[in-house]
Amino acid sequence: MERSIIIAPSVLSADFSDIRSALEDIRLSGTNWVHLDVMDGVFVPNITFGPKFITDIRPHSDLFFDAHLMIEEPVRFVEHFAKAGCDCITVHTEACEDIRDTLENIKSYGVECGLSIRPSTPVSEVEPYLDMVDLVLIMSVNPGFGGQTLIPETLDKVRRLADIRGSRDYFISIDGGVNSSTIADVFDSGVDVAVAGSAFFNAKDKRAFVQKMSRGQGDLR
Repeated sequence: MERSIIIAPSVLSADFSDIRSALEDIRLSGTNWVHLDVMDGVFVPNITFGPKFITDIRPHSDLFFDAHLMIEEPVRFVEHFAKAGCDCITVHTEACEDIRDTLENIKSYGVECGLSIRPSTPVSEVEPYLDMVDLVLIMSVNPGFGGQTLIPETLDKVRRLADIRGSRDYFISIDGGVNSSTIADVFDSGVDVAVAGSAFFNAKDKRAFVQKMSRGQGDLR
């Protein structure tokens, strides 16, 4: 069977004034995953939205909501995001005082948990927690803004996670600079989920975009 990966559109690149249409575009594209970038202006130099935004859009979509919390000490807000309707809550190793406690707190609400690292953080920082997580998110750009260029060296982290996964059941995701020019290398690195922001929302035919990208095919293939 031909391998395929999940394409996870990031609403960071959507028009917030018409977010329901953006969610419908995602649904009609054929994928079932929504990436929600939450930024606090402290951990990263940008501010996006909080749990109320997710509470408000949850009734309008049955897609899988992965909240990527780029915030300091995210354990303070886990309950709010869980109750807002997130299916997975992903936090950063660099932002947590106690990573294990934060992951256990997420799991206590019956939602999946993810762990993310910046481009400068080695995979060894997540390895002690691989038996706990449902997802590992590799940032392939410095977090904070969309539209950046993928840092090629970050794909080595994906390969490492794929090599050591064994029987452990976690998704490997990558976020940043994923588009038709980089998808072949991203796909070949062994990812399971590729976050795409501006590339998805700028695509004229979003369904064709998802179909090609999920097979690792860019514009030239």
